[in-house]
Amino acid sequence: MPEVRIIAKNFMDMVASMPAMKLDKLFENGFICEAILRSLPPLAKKYVLQLLHIDVPVAAKLLEEWVLPDGISKHRVAIDRKNEKTYKVNPTFQRSLQKLLVHGGTLPRESMPSNITVRLPNLEDLEAYALEQWECFLLQLISSSHVEKPLNISSSLMKVFQRRLLSQRDKEAPKLTESGFQFLLMDTNAQLWYIIREYISNSEERGVDAADLISFMLELSFHVIGEAYNINTLTDFQRNIIKDLADLGLVKLQQGRKESWFIPTKLATNLSVSLSDLSSRKQGFVVVETNFRVYAYSSSKLHCEILRLFSRIEYTLPNLIVGAITKESLYNAFENGITADQIISFLQQNAHARVAERIPSVPENVTDQIRLWESDLNRVEMTEAYYYDEFPSREVFEAACDCAREWNGLLWEDSKKMHMVVKTEVHTYVRDYLRRQK
Repeated sequence: MPEVRIIAKNFMDMVASMPAMKLDKLFENGFICEAILRSLPPLAKKYVLQLLHIDVPVAAKLLEEWVLPDGISKHRVAIDRKNEKTYKVNPTFQRSLQKLLVHGGTLPRESMPSNITVRLPNLEDLEAYALEQWECFLLQLISSSHVEKPLNISSSLMKVFQRRLLSQRDKEAPKLTESGFQFLLMDTNAQLWYIIREYISNSEERGVDAADLISFMLELSFHVIGEAYNINTLTDFQRNIIKDLADLGLVKLQQGRKESWFIPTKLATNLSVSLSDLSSRKQGFVVVETNFRVYAYSSSKLHCEILRLFSRIEYTLPNLIVGAITKESLYNAFENGITADQIISFLQQNAHARVAERIPSVPENVTDQIRLWESDLNRVEMTEAYYYDEFPSREVFEAACDCAREWNGLLWEDSKKMHMVVKTEVHTYVRDYLRRQK
């Protein structure tokens, strides 16, 4: 069974992979420099801050003198000392960060006064809105029939999904791919990073500069949760982006009598924080028993549909979903490209508080059986091949077998009946060889 992995990178991974010219353009924005600084591990932050006001290259040996004894091992992994290299902070990054630290930074827009904005949601309502919007968005990925109020997803966002998460044939509704099923089992923060990364990756196809897009999103993460910001302060490009972000639950859009505004949610302010900083335990809802029964203390339709990906849902109550992990339900999950490790990881990460502190949080007999059922499907490996028979003579048969062996493509042979099977990729070579023999 083919295995597809989705790797969710954060903004700093994307920034590091950009060309030098675009990096310099990004480094002109002080907020991006601050976001990069706070995303670095402690030792890297020390390097940057120590080098920030040094205008000449510093030798690796000198850097080692700045490190405390308990950090020497990490330092020697990070720094190449063999070639006597020197190190210096990127000049554009250096100037912007110096200016930000000395003079402070101000956002290009201020929050709107309370006498203009009305009916602003409180933080609890805003978080509930963001969660509802995100779940509605994911439910629409699974099937639009599960959504009470379908979102009008923009073409730019649909391209993100159709690249890897969805597939669609003529006159058929979009269906989840193997990557799509795996995506649904990921942590919410990892899902968000994946969507944003793909959204930025195909920005050039939409005529949008990736550097401008990253700059706006990182700037957005410095806004205050729950504050209202005038949409008229955005450029036309940013207004289009903010509509897509509203579909994802990163901002809430509101319309007043004369003005309209957007309100950042917690999802938006997390954009400049690394995944490791977001790894604090969330409130779990799943209890798995040794008899393979699953109890999910949740009223979320999304949770129900995710559990349905690998278990049999038996009944649902207002705040409880009851199901069972069966051989048939797992086989269906494995056929959709979901792996045993992903299912087990989902159950562990979402374990209810009553069982989360146990070791293990999911019974061992259940995790062992899930892996065994997966291994049952992996006993036979399917390979596309061509079957040959009716050879005119044994000499031609043996010569054809030798030809297939030379290309490392002979899968099976029956010397008595003069039959053989070869890999698809070497079929043309064997066929051409046989034609020459005629």
